[in-house]
Amino acid sequence: MCGIVGLHLRNPELHPRLGELLTGMLIEMQDRGDESAGVAVYGDPRWSPPGHMTVSFVPDAASRDLSSGISEHDAMTALSQALGSPVEVVDAGPTLVAHGPRSVGAGAMRDAIMTAFPKALIAGFGEHLAVLKGVGHPRDLAEAYGLPKAQGWQGVGHTRMATESAVVAGGCHPYTVGPDQCLVHNGAFHNFASVRRHLREKGITFYSQNDTEVGAWFVADRLAEGYDIETALKELLDTFDGGYTLLVSNTESFAVVRDAIALKPAVIAEHPDWVAVASEYRALVQLPGIDDALIYEPEPERIYAWTR
Repeated sequence: MCGIVGLHLRNPELHPRLGELLTGMLIEMQDRGDESAGVAVYGDPRWSPPGHMTVSFVPDAASRDLSSGISEHDAMTALSQALGSPVEVVDAGPTLVAHGPRSVGAGAMRDAIMTAFPKALIAGFGEHLAVLKGVGHPRDLAEAYGLPKAQGWQGVGHTRMATESAVVAGGCHPYTVGPDQCLVHNGAFHNFASVRRHLREKGITFYSQNDTEVGAWFVADRLAEGYDIETALKELLDTFDGGYTLLVSNTESFAVVRDAIALKPAVIAEHPDWVAVASEYRALVQLPGIDDALIYEPEPERIYAWTR
């Protein structure tokens, strides 16, 4: 059992409140998983400043601390030396968020991080996205991240109760394997091992034993081939067995899908100012204007998608 939350803001006047609202939603789902938690935030000017490439990372993937244990200055020095170009670093609790000139590229940034911090976990990358992960109670992690102060147009969160892989940063959601893309998952993919074999044959490398990473790579692979998010998720429905609710996002879209028998809970709320999804309704009650929102349970195998 895990908890998922997502918030897509249609009204720019609410962008300064993204972190505040997402924090409230995440904490309401802590009863569904209190071992670890992660969030993805789109558009925060401090974590992912315009014109830069941002890479989020946990310096030691095996750490269970609420702090990275590394100062911003030391991390900036180490990464700048490894990259040969200036890098800025923001401390977000267990996660460090590094950004450099867009021209440097995500690949070079990731290589520099792994050179400077060989035990690191790359949590996410892109021009608009910061991904924060850690082991611990969701309320404590939200505070360590500084999540309530975050801004932006979109956020996704996950609270985890591990069932098939270790409670470490590498098992935390969201999974980000493509630029500015992320996926969170409540449930299980029963045939993930066979899908993973096929993806490995295409040259994809996996960094955890988590079935969710397989789903994330499947979607990213389809998007890289030119599919839109709805077509990619239709193929996922045809390919993966199991009971699950998925929330998938990128810079331009925000999408929800459930398995054929809708085994895992989910609720959607649509308001002129925002769209929100959560595993349970109680995560939505504090959203502004919730009494005026259209609230419904997503149907099995139907893809719900919204774009900016």
